[in-house]
Formats: sequence, C-alpha cells, structure tokens
Amino acid sequence: MNRVLVGNIIRFILLVPLQVLVLDNINFGGYINPYLYILFILMLPFEIPGWALLFFSFLIGLGVDMFSGTPGMHAAASTLVAYVRPLVIRSIGLNKELEPGIQPSILHMGFSWFLMYAIILVFIHHFALFTIEVFRFSGLFSVLLRTLYSTLFTLVLMIILQFLFGRQPKR
Repeated sequence: MNRVLVGNIIRFILLVPLQVLVLDNINFGGYINPYLYILFILMLPFEIPGWALLFFSFLIGLGVDMFSGTPGMHAAASTLVAYVRPLVIRSIGLNKELEPGIQPSILHMGFSWFLMYAIILVFIHHFALFTIEVFRFSGLFSVLLRTLYSTLFTLVLMIILQFLFGRQPKR
C-alpha cells in the first residue's frame, strides 16, 4: 500500500470517532456545530475516480450517521459534497501541474486556494445537512445562520489541523 492510501485510511479511522465522541457534543448557542469529518472528503487525492470519491464519502457519512443516530443525514450531505467536488476544483482552477498523489491541502496547494476550496464545499455540506435536519422552508433563516457559523468554526478547526499534522511535500 502506498503512503497516500495509508494516510487516508488513518484519517478516516481518526475522524469518525473524533466527530462522534467529541465534536458532536459541541453546540454553541444552537448555531455552531463543527463537522470536521468532511476534511476526509476534502483531502482525498485529485486523481481519485469519481465512483470511489462518492463511495468513500457516503461511507464516512454513514459511519457518522450510525454512531450519531442521524438516519442518512450525514451520508446524504457527504455524498452531495463528493458529487460537486470535481466541479468546484475545476471552477477555482489549479495554478500548477499536479503530480500523482497530490492532495488538496494547504501545504500542497497553498493557503488561499485551499481556503476557497474548503469554504465552498464546507458551506454546501453544512447547508445540505441543516436543511435536511429542519426540512421546512420556515426555518431557512435559522439554517443559513447555523450554516455560516458552523462553516467558519469548521474551517478554523481544519486549518489548525492542517498546520499541526500536515507534512511538507517532498521536492
């Protein structure tokens, strides 16, 4: 097995329990709920086949659903993010030629590129998740507030984790 695969397996194994045991218990004023497990989807390599991206995204969402008691909400939001991820990558563009195994991370792609990429995908994930949870139009303002605050908090956690545990790419 190569390093990228092992790193993604470890990331999967660590993020699900972290989400379920720690982050699901964080709720600031009913508006801030961090969902850090989405980092697994965001950091999958660029060259991953579409079917694998959808499958692994569904799998991590299902894992969070199984332990959180949320029947299919996280699986649906995660699969949506996997579906739009290639479109987001193409729309924000890449500045350099990619080598195999390059991941969309701060250390590989740069801070501003990753921030734009993560903002879009995390916002889509959180909006879908909170919309499924509320499931009515009368709560749209609440959904938007929760989405904005939770997206910001999740992004801060992602950036901190990337700087703490990210490795410099080999030249």
